[in-house]
Amino acid sequence: MSASQIIIFKLSFSHSIRRSCFSSSSKSIAFFFLRSSNSYLTLPRSIRFTSPVSPSSSSSVITNQGRGGYGQQTWVQKPTTEITSTAMEDTTSSIAEAVSNRLSELSIAENNGQSHASVQAVKLGSVQVANQDPMQGQKVLWKPNSYGTVSGATETGNASEAATSQKSSMSLSKILKGNLLENFTVDNSTYSLAEIRATFYPKFENEKSDQEVRARMIEVVSKGLGTLEVSLKHSGSLFMYAGHKGGAYAKNSFGNIYTAVGVFVLGRLFREAWGAEALKKQAQFNDFLEENRMCISMELVTAVLGDHGQRPQEDYAVVTAVTELGNGKPKFYSTPKIIAFCRKWRLPTNHVWLFSTRKSATSFFAAYDALCEEGTATSVCRALDEVADISIPGSIDHIKVQGEILEGLVARIVSHESSKQMEEVLQDFPPLPIEGADLDLGPSLRAICAANRSDEKQQIKALLQSVGSSFCPAYLDWFGTETGDIHSKNADRSVLTKFLQSHPADFSTAKLQEMIRLIRERRFPAAFKCYHNFHKIDSVSKDNLFYKMVIHVHSDSTFRRYQKEMRHKPGLWPLYRGFFVDINLFKANKEKSAEIAKSNSMGGIACGNGGVSGTGDLADDDANLMIKLKFLTYKIRTFLIRNGLSILFKDGPAAYKAYYLRQMNIWGTSAAKQRQLSKMLDEWAVYIRRKHGNRQLSSSVYLSEAEPFLEQYARRSPENQALIGSAGNLVRAEEFLAIVEGVRDEEGDLDTEREVPPSTGPSVEIAVQKDEGLIVFFPGIPGCAKSALCKELLNAPGGLGDDRPVHSLMGDLIKGKYWAKVADERRKRPYSILLADKNAPNEEVWRQIESMCRSTRASAVPVVPDSKGTDTNPFSLDALAVFMFRVLQRVNHPGNLDKNSPNAGYVLLMFYHLYDGKSREEFESELVERFDSLIKMPLLKDDRRPLPDGVKSVLEEGINLYKLHSNRHGRLESTKGSYAKEWAKWEKQLRDTLDSNANYLESVQVPFESVVKQVLEKLRLVAKGEHQTVSTEKRKFGVIVFAAVSLPDTNILSLLKNLSGKDPNIEHFFKDKDMEHCLKKAHVTLAHKKSHGVSVVASYGPFLHQNVPVELTALLFTDKMAALEAQLGSVDGEKIISQNQWPHVTIWTGEGVAPKEANNLPQLHSEGKATLIEINPPTTITGTLEFY
Repeated sequence: MSASQIIIFKLSFSHSIRRSCFSSSSKSIAFFFLRSSNSYLTLPRSIRFTSPVSPSSSSSVITNQGRGGYGQQTWVQKPTTEITSTAMEDTTSSIAEAVSNRLSELSIAENNGQSHASVQAVKLGSVQVANQDPMQGQKVLWKPNSYGTVSGATETGNASEAATSQKSSMSLSKILKGNLLENFTVDNSTYSLAEIRATFYPKFENEKSDQEVRARMIEVVSKGLGTLEVSLKHSGSLFMYAGHKGGAYAKNSFGNIYTAVGVFVLGRLFREAWGAEALKKQAQFNDFLEENRMCISMELVTAVLGDHGQRPQEDYAVVTAVTELGNGKPKFYSTPKIIAFCRKWRLPTNHVWLFSTRKSATSFFAAYDALCEEGTATSVCRALDEVADISIPGSIDHIKVQGEILEGLVARIVSHESSKQMEEVLQDFPPLPIEGADLDLGPSLRAICAANRSDEKQQIKALLQSVGSSFCPAYLDWFGTETGDIHSKNADRSVLTKFLQSHPADFSTAKLQEMIRLIRERRFPAAFKCYHNFHKIDSVSKDNLFYKMVIHVHSDSTFRRYQKEMRHKPGLWPLYRGFFVDINLFKANKEKSAEIAKSNSMGGIACGNGGVSGTGDLADDDANLMIKLKFLTYKIRTFLIRNGLSILFKDGPAAYKAYYLRQMNIWGTSAAKQRQLSKMLDEWAVYIRRKHGNRQLSSSVYLSEAEPFLEQYARRSPENQALIGSAGNLVRAEEFLAIVEGVRDEEGDLDTEREVPPSTGPSVEIAVQKDEGLIVFFPGIPGCAKSALCKELLNAPGGLGDDRPVHSLMGDLIKGKYWAKVADERRKRPYSILLADKNAPNEEVWRQIESMCRSTRASAVPVVPDSKGTDTNPFSLDALAVFMFRVLQRVNHPGNLDKNSPNAGYVLLMFYHLYDGKSREEFESELVERFDSLIKMPLLKDDRRPLPDGVKSVLEEGINLYKLHSNRHGRLESTKGSYAKEWAKWEKQLRDTLDSNANYLESVQVPFESVVKQVLEKLRLVAKGEHQTVSTEKRKFGVIVFAAVSLPDTNILSLLKNLSGKDPNIEHFFKDKDMEHCLKKAHVTLAHKKSHGVSVVASYGPFLHQNVPVELTALLFTDKMAALEAQLGSVDGEKIISQNQWPHVTIWTGEGVAPKEANNLPQLHSEGKATLIEINPPTTITGTLEFY
């Protein structure tokens, strides 16, 4: 680092990317770089755009580009084409007529070639829009060429348009009248060609805990193998755009209000950035995406699509990915290349930070830990700017356009060359000026949605017409799907079946077929929905069919399970988020078949690297290292308030309290914040129930009620303000909220059939597939209450929430091999829910259950007693004591394991040791890995007293005896062998000890009624496919308030004892004080978050858990306090410096005196009000640097 230097790039802008930031004065944004040399890396794959085109020309870019990056670009003149249409002619088929008429209604009356034609202004709702393009030299006024209400089709009078419309009508008639798909048979001449049309990054689920991922990230950076890249997570929806021919897509859908809003916002971004050049640039951008088969992904943030964490002040989008789809596996741009691409097209970029040293990487995670419960956009960005090696501000300001409530951060490992690449890109591609600042851009998104309130279709059409034909020349993806017969659900299965049965025409198709087959064979929760591709209407024939496929993953568990398959089959392509594929089914003659066979035999089409470009030589596991870090101020609104509404209104305040406490426990929320939040959320529950009664508040507009409540709550105290983060800037959305017909989730991703409607009788539609069964099993120990639980589950009203029969097999009543009997029952009743009432303690049993799931089409869920466990066993001694106590209370047990069993204690120790060698984390992680879910059965109260010494002692004695016995005799019964007498004595001692502690053992157990309720609730979620596995790790990192060197109390006590022996004054001072208690938390404070700032506290991150020598030089005291003067040593040659003016260890304070008052001891001594005794020679004590 000594050779490094800070380089500050100041790039001047005349305007920021957002209209709200437009100003006549230029603005400067500083980019901070930490780099090791003055030379710049010349990237072989760097992007260099040149554009010698004149402002008045209509051009398209033709790129001579290989897979390695951009080559030279030349601009050539492209003829302007008129894209217009008229009303469709009647056809003999009523279905074709309906579709054709719909296409007619979607036409756009716009002539792209007549740039100076004046058109009469028309009115849309209450919004007046003029249709006139600017003359050169005049003041620029943005006026779309066609913009009106959408009650009917627009009129045109061009004969060529009618011919085009008639041709499309005939093509549609041909599709529908001939029933082409049904008559399309698969034979040896049938081929399929599949091309990915739009996709987002693969969703990688970390196998390790967040703490382990963080540690690995720091290790990778420390060794110079990679760089830690962090970006803001804006709170919006995924929007993907592949050009007007490639299509616009949401996360799992297309052709709806979500994609229409996305197209409008993207089109408006071009107007803001390019001004009078916008029409031309929009057309060029579409051509560029189509010619290069590319897709851009954006975070779409609007106030019209429903509430997230905070309603944005403006509607905007940020580019999050740029993807080359090519003819193989998608290739995602690295962040430097994304910034270059966005600056070339003047698209908005995100705020990004790079951490290339161990110091900066550890400081980042420490900064997050200090801010995770109260961070807002301002405090987070400021702290990261201070600790990052490179900070690249986004072209839009989150605070101005979104607000202070920040969803989170995304951290991932990228190539160690990323810093140099970023330097070069920022030099080669400075931000371009914004030319639309003075334009009247016409009605906003909110104005259009407010003026068109009849239905979703009206809003969609109004938005698309406002965009203009240069960007959206046809509405096929939105309204071509309107006729039900075209997109009937019956077509989905037949298209998919024929696609999988046909020969792959290239390597990519074969890989996509492989992916789909595996997902279907493993019965992963996913759907493959196929639709007619209306962009290919003119190419359709009886031997040539075109479709769009949406690969919709229903559960995150699918990604996790698919990743597991990828580890066993490295050649598998990733499963992407937002996955859309164009499919072509066709017949090939002998010549074409031979050509395809030859191409495939030569290896087909290169598949590319399939990952993010610029990952360099990172190992696969490191290249996929990513972690999402969210902030509590966002989670309060979305998880605790919005997502808790249905529970609050349906099940009442008590259930709501249980819900939010469980969420906070999962997150590892600090005790102080839990107390504050509980008080606030209880008040919220009373407030909203009193105001709305039994009428549930809509989650799409929940902020209309939540924001005013949070605002008034925050005003009461600074503590409340810190809890809330920010409130009071509510944007009223009810008047312009987009109309969403049917029920979809917040991103519009889920079709209505996936939703579970309210119960109305026997005809309730269930969201879980009924063509498979469910096995509920219990990896536990006798006494864990599984049989009692199974009995309650069997008798529960409504069963597990669906119509599958529930039955139980009790192990103690089964003759012969139990799990073989379970397999027989599964084959007899494959669609039932089976409660396997027997302990399932090891991998051998788990493998049998996995085999049953595969052979009988079933899922399985383990139910385990909740316990902290030990380092070598998933069950703690507290849990074992309760299990033994329960067993010894039994009478007449079917399996003869009760109070009359002479060796009951030995049997439980045998079961206990079946789990030996696994920590709790390893135990739960393995179950989740195998079965994708885990339900914890409550066992012990959190506020219980420690296990009595007598109980602990007898259990430890039994464990030692078991080890002696098993080492000598293996699994021989305890009543036999050389230790029989010892066992008999111990069994009696065990009973006596447990009996004498019966009151304690009964008091520490969670009431059984509560256990049944919680497990039943979770099992019903599993049956519905909605259960989310709880993290298997208790969070080991959290809120950081200050950094300090912690000192061992024994060393300080020894020092004080020595000093007291030498000085009577010291002995007198300490004689009546409980110093052993006072020194439990002895430390030297280094920095405090409130006093010194987050980044200063975070700067100690590189030394976390490191040993620090502390030299104690003097004792200062008054009658109210005492402290030791301290001088800090070094770690690895670097001096540890305290930010306190007087480094010290506070060792005692009187009643009512705050520890921080000890800072005043030097001043008090100078005033003669404190005693100072030097320690000569000074004493050195080694402590560890920790965060508190």
